[in-house]
Amino acid sequence: MELQVWIWLMIGLTFSLYIGIAIWSKAGSTNEFYVAGTGVSPIANGMATAADWMSAASFISMAGLISFMGYDGSVYLMGWTGGYVLLALLLAPYLRKFGKFTVPDFIGDRYYSDTARLVAVFCALIISFTYVAGQMRGVGLVFSRYLEVDINTGVVIGMAIVLFYAVLGGMKGITYTQVAQYCVLIFAFMVPAIFISIQMTGNPIPQIGFGSEGADGVYLLEKLDGLSKELGFHEYTTGSKSKLDVFFITAALMIGTAGLPHVIVRFFTVKKVSDARKSAGWALLFIAILYTTAPAIAVFARTNLIETVSEKKYDEMPLWFDNWEKTGLLKFDDKNNDGVIQYVADPQINELTIDRDIMVMANPEIAELPNWVIALLAAGALAAALSTAAGLLLVISSSVSHDLIKKIIKPDVSEKGELIAARISAFFAVIMAGYFGINPPGFVAAVVALAFGLAAASFFPAIVMGIFYKRMNKEGAISGMLTGLLLMLFYMTKFKFGWFGGGDESDWWFGISPEGFGTLAMLVNFVVSLTVCHITKEPSEEIQELVEKIRIPE
Repeated sequence: MELQVWIWLMIGLTFSLYIGIAIWSKAGSTNEFYVAGTGVSPIANGMATAADWMSAASFISMAGLISFMGYDGSVYLMGWTGGYVLLALLLAPYLRKFGKFTVPDFIGDRYYSDTARLVAVFCALIISFTYVAGQMRGVGLVFSRYLEVDINTGVVIGMAIVLFYAVLGGMKGITYTQVAQYCVLIFAFMVPAIFISIQMTGNPIPQIGFGSEGADGVYLLEKLDGLSKELGFHEYTTGSKSKLDVFFITAALMIGTAGLPHVIVRFFTVKKVSDARKSAGWALLFIAILYTTAPAIAVFARTNLIETVSEKKYDEMPLWFDNWEKTGLLKFDDKNNDGVIQYVADPQINELTIDRDIMVMANPEIAELPNWVIALLAAGALAAALSTAAGLLLVISSSVSHDLIKKIIKPDVSEKGELIAARISAFFAVIMAGYFGINPPGFVAAVVALAFGLAAASFFPAIVMGIFYKRMNKEGAISGMLTGLLLMLFYMTKFKFGWFGGGDESDWWFGISPEGFGTLAMLVNFVVSLTVCHITKEPSEEIQELVEKIRIPE
């Protein structure tokens, strides 16, 4: 069959499955809408958490980042994986025992303050919208290439699909849809990786293959180092970032993971506290399959790309080159009019512009894999982007309907009224997400990395001290959250979007990049929180007893 027929078939089958699950698992109460009725098994919740976690950034963009950054890209692997260990040990079981629907719910009750709840809602919305921008762009990327529509149309199609099962099913529908999406995305990610590993090294295990010898007897990484140096790029297996920046980025991604509201809420859906720990363990296992494969795909894709395009005639390029050129994500500018592609590090000579987000998706086409494998990858990429987008949209809708309307604006609202408000909030959240998808601030993984910085700077200290430090009061938590969030927003907008006078790498504070600044903002949050809490009144005995109770094992 032709590629386009395979693509429509794969995407049609998977989308039908998601919509069918949404109809089957329609939420009938706020408990089902917010936390799936707290009846999800640890394995199912682990798969759903993995799908929620392995977003367009993980599926589409992470291997692309690593393929361009080489050794420096390892910060994403270390940070995002290590964050789950923090989450499993420090937060998940305690938050589950507290028994609330959302992170702002925990912060509002723990810090006995509607102001704290409002600040937490604001933080959750900022983080979620920053994160969802990357997901909707991922959806647009996939649709623009595989359904042969422009990116904006692709985003609109994705919005319609997410709207259906997020609004109808709530957390219950999203959870079981995400179980199916995990199966689709992991299969779609692994099959091309195994094919290419066999093709390039003869080894069917990608994790081992990319460190093996190629058909020419040269180790693949050694070959890629040589190709990179020839073109003027930094050697692939050595880093260019300072150790301080690597540490700060890794820490921001780890701590940000443990503070992401759409990930934390997944642990509210299980039956008991021990299940929350088990869920985190299963999620880590399911995530590891993809995360240990991403560096291999990065090496395969980078090597294939350089060998295919460098010093080759433009009019002799294979069909995949033309297909990606049509999307605008691959651009050739023949500066010397010789018809030969000059792909080099020097921007004055370089004639090829490559959007790093295409590396994973273009890889099977570059390697000339069968059409059904390319179609499967398209379905998997959509599953990754849509699963996380749905989780984020639920956080946004529950923050508005439960934490804002139910807890502050109209406490006497009926359950039916709250459920309607949740669905209306989800609808407007999808519209906003679509806008950010059409007008995204940067490429997918970079946008997502900034969301982690925001989560680290705002939520993490308030949650950790809320669990482990009885003396922490509302004044300290509110001051810390606002300081950390505003500091991170200032730094992010200054160096990413050129606000407040802008600046380049030489102007970074202490040499720390915007992606790593969340760690510094988090430390400032801790200092401000602890200082303010010790010069203001301590919490009541009732609140301090509540904190003690959270930490007592069942």
